Amino acid sequence: MKTLFLSSLIVFCALIAYENKKHIRIEEKFKQDFWEREEKSNNVRKKSLENLPYISIPFEKLPMEVLQEDAAVSEYHRQLTALSSQKIVNFTGYTNTDLKLEYGTANITWLSEYDANYTLLVRTLQEWAEALYKQNYTAEAVTVLEFAISIGTDVSHSYYLLADLYDASGNSAKKASLLSAAENLRSPFKNIIVRTLQGSGPYSGWLHSS
Repeated sequence: MKTLFLSSLIVFCALIAYENKKHIRIEEKFKQDFWEREEKSNNVRKKSLENLPYISIPFEKLPMEVLQEDAAVSEYHRQLTALSSQKIVNFTGYTNTDLKLEYGTANITWLSEYDANYTLLVRTLQEWAEALYKQNYTAEAVTVLEFAISIGTDVSHSYYLLADLYDASGNSAKKASLLSAAENLRSPFKNIIVRTLQGSGPYSGWLHSS
């Protein structure tokens, strides 16, 4: 019995040692690949940014006339107006190394700014939609959220609230399109958004109870 126990213990320890070494090798390979790509990216020449997929804010299609007197909504309008004069690009899922490899090291400051503008845009759209929804402007909230989805937002609650609103109106076709949009995201949040939408709602109960 003792011999069997010792043999099992030795095998177990050997497996642990093997897995540790395997993990170390994988980690070292990852680091090596990263630094090789980073070094390569630092030598890429500056490229034109003329044909980037810049995002425009379609004010004529958004409910700008609703709740204009509300302080929070007014601030969202101000923020969107300010962003409209800036360049906005969705680089969700791309690292700085990816961007430097694609567009050149000299452009990284501009690209980071465009991406920061995008992040601010989708967060503002989500907060604006929440404000509209809470004051029973459901159709207007849908309009804002659909614009956010169309430009690839990965703000999870934009998907969850819009899914609830589609469910409430019995719009299964748009609900299916929403899931499809989530499946095409290039985002670390993609899987959790998709899994949540594949489950049964409501998805944004946190908002209803607020």
